[in-house]
Amino acid sequence: MFLRKYGDLITSVFFLIFGIWLILYARTFPESAIVSIGPDFMPTTIGLLMAVLAAILLVQSIMALKKPAEIKADEDAPEYKRVIESLVLSLAYVFLLQPVGFIISTLVYLFAQIFVLAPEVNRTKKDLIIFAVVDVVFTFIVFFLFRYGFKIVLPAGIFTINL
Repeated sequence: MFLRKYGDLITSVFFLIFGIWLILYARTFPESAIVSIGPDFMPTTIGLLMAVLAAILLVQSIMALKKPAEIKADEDAPEYKRVIESLVLSLAYVFLLQPVGFIISTLVYLFAQIFVLAPEVNRTKKDLIIFAVVDVVFTFIVFFLFRYGFKIVLPAGIFTINL
């Protein structure tokens, strides 16, 4: 009951502190002599995004604590199977990224992750096509953004793709 009531509050405070720490720690990285975007760019961006989202969750959880408690239906029951599937997919992605390569591993991981997180009613043939399109578009946007925008080479893996 304690976690159900204060879980979001505790989580938001933790990630707010972690996001701020990440921003401050990224400032200690040395400047890059080669490119204008240094090694502190991504940790700072992630820390900032994390801190903003945690602050939003903190405000929402404080507002929810002020409201009278209402009994929720079983629809908010935790879905441990999806959590475990997501964890397994994420670990597989991390371990396969270097040997298989960014494009292939991201295409497989992202499609599988979208499928796992999608509600049962949104797994029709039409939805699977939409998942695949989102998967391909997002993967190549990220690839080109890192390759040509940030000048960061992502793992090529078993296939060397010169795009």
